[in-house]
Amino acid sequence: MYEKLTPPTTGSKITFKDGQPIVPDEPIIPFIRGDGTGVDIWPATEKVINAAVKTAYGDKRKINWFKVYAGDEACDLYGTYQYLPEDTLNAIAEYGVAIKGPLTTPVGGGIRSLNVALRQIFNLYACVRPCRYYPGTPSPHKTPEKLDVIVYRENTEDIYLGIEWRQGDEIADKLIHLLNTDLIPATPEHGKKQIPLDSGIGIKPISKTGSQRLVRRAIQHALRLPKSKQQVTLVHKGNIMKYTEGAFRDWGYELATTEFRAECVTERESWILGNKEANPEIALEENARKIEPGYNSLTPEKQEQVCQEVKKVLDTIWETHGNGQWKDKIMVNDRIADSIFQQIQTRPDEYSILATMNLNGDYLSDAAAAIVGGLGMGPGANIGDDCAIFEATHGTAPKHAGLDRINPGSVILSGVMMLEYLGWQEAAKLIQKGIAGAIANRQVTYDLARLMNPPVEPPLKCSEFARAIVDHFV
Repeated sequence: MYEKLTPPTTGSKITFKDGQPIVPDEPIIPFIRGDGTGVDIWPATEKVINAAVKTAYGDKRKINWFKVYAGDEACDLYGTYQYLPEDTLNAIAEYGVAIKGPLTTPVGGGIRSLNVALRQIFNLYACVRPCRYYPGTPSPHKTPEKLDVIVYRENTEDIYLGIEWRQGDEIADKLIHLLNTDLIPATPEHGKKQIPLDSGIGIKPISKTGSQRLVRRAIQHALRLPKSKQQVTLVHKGNIMKYTEGAFRDWGYELATTEFRAECVTERESWILGNKEANPEIALEENARKIEPGYNSLTPEKQEQVCQEVKKVLDTIWETHGNGQWKDKIMVNDRIADSIFQQIQTRPDEYSILATMNLNGDYLSDAAAAIVGGLGMGPGANIGDDCAIFEATHGTAPKHAGLDRINPGSVILSGVMMLEYLGWQEAAKLIQKGIAGAIANRQVTYDLARLMNPPVEPPLKCSEFARAIVDHFV
């Protein structure tokens, strides 16, 4: 099956049922070392994960690692521009769960982005990025400990689908002509808008299927959290892009109030229910006035729509969600994308799970990571219904490669996510405890050491940080 790979002779495959992994006690898990500093951070990560599994389970469980290749290391083995060989794709497809270090974006040929390619090839539609603070980690924020969020970013649609044409391309010119002369004039709401003839053109598809499967995973994750953290916020720019980002919001609410009706309440529904609880005799119109800003300035038709919304909520869910029952449900709300960027800084403790589309999620997850220590402490996972890849969220930093100095935290914490995904919670918690202990004791690599007050001298090497984490298991 493989041209240049030899799988482990011991261990078993992870399989999937209904989108969830079925995990043997000795799974075979492919790993991609990664380019640049991958040569340093992967050995550190493997050491920590193996130690955690051994400490938690003794000889009852074990990961059988299977080395596969991507990026520059793959080109060295398979030939020029072979950044993502078939061997690697076959191995990930066969064994289902993989983990990888950072990969170089090819220059001059090959694939646009190896990370995006892997997500699209395996339909890994949910990019999951938890941002949690470990006490002692230097941060530019005054109260980083208040931020504890998980970003669920749609991975396969939006502008990252990569359907675009450069300015001057024949197809771009044809598309602009079609839009300007036919499609835009045929859509009255676009008025006399025209696309400049010297434009590049990109397509931004957002589908109902893609939106709802992401929100479904976000809600399922919320169900596993403590009650105080059971909230899903739909992040969008629907005030401007009504039929793409606005549709994402609407489809998210639709899923929450149908498939998860018994488990969820929307923020707006909670207002309606709360108003009736505070005043059991409240009239529909008065309730509508309380939930709709500017109600008095609406047209009679729109006022009636709000009143009917109130009536529908009370008629359909008062028995199951009223009298305070909604307070034990998952709260589903939505926020405009630019607003949430400032709110995770000014009111971070008000948010838990942020579900968003691809581009917004890219910005938002990095901004949140900056608050809790930067990308060096930012884990990531790409999850689909029959495959999952866990990864470093930072770049390859080639100038630091081979120096044993870079922070391996991103890949190690991605390993924590992988262990949680496997259901090996005990091992995952050991690593979290170890990282927290090492940082609290100022045992850190140079990137964190130089930002501490006072700075740590000398900082730990990459391999020493791994040992410090393991030492703090107990």
